[in-house]
Amino acid sequence: MSPARRIGWFLIVFLVGVGVSSARGVYQEPDAFLHETFAGETPQRKALWITPELKGQVTEILGHPPNAMRIRYWADGGRTAWIVEEIGKEKPITTGIVVNAGNIERVKVLIFRESRGWEVRHDFFTEQFNGARLTGQHELDRNIDGISGATMSVNAVTRLARMVLFLDRKVSADELR
Repeated sequence: MSPARRIGWFLIVFLVGVGVSSARGVYQEPDAFLHETFAGETPQRKALWITPELKGQVTEILGHPPNAMRIRYWADGGRTAWIVEEIGKEKPITTGIVVNAGNIERVKVLIFRESRGWEVRHDFFTEQFNGARLTGQHELDRNIDGISGATMSVNAVTRLARMVLFLDRKVSADELR
């Protein structure tokens, strides 16, 4: 192989490597997400304990048992913000989800650790969730379009949206008592 051809291959491999490594990372710190969500006045953090009853329902939504005994959230009036994680293919995707009166107001991928599927961080994907509600069967009331090559990441974010809507419903019902 000629030196010029070797250099060409090296550049291609290098640029692909840079592209993949730059896809991973922190897109927004969780504290900054909360600060932005609540206009600079982040409410006190709360915790929802995963009771045996909740564990069964969350397991049904996620397809596996939850990896925590409690899930933290922030509430102000009828709005809640949740910072949750779900495995895409091998690593967790940290996602911020805001719910207002039972509807998703905003979904934002905060930290992405996988080598592929990072396209879920873009607005063209996350905006599909805006206004979504949960049906009686714990499904979203709309279809979420996938992204070629990012199926596992798409599924992970969709499961998180379903779980958060379910947990928000539980928190809201408890506050009305």
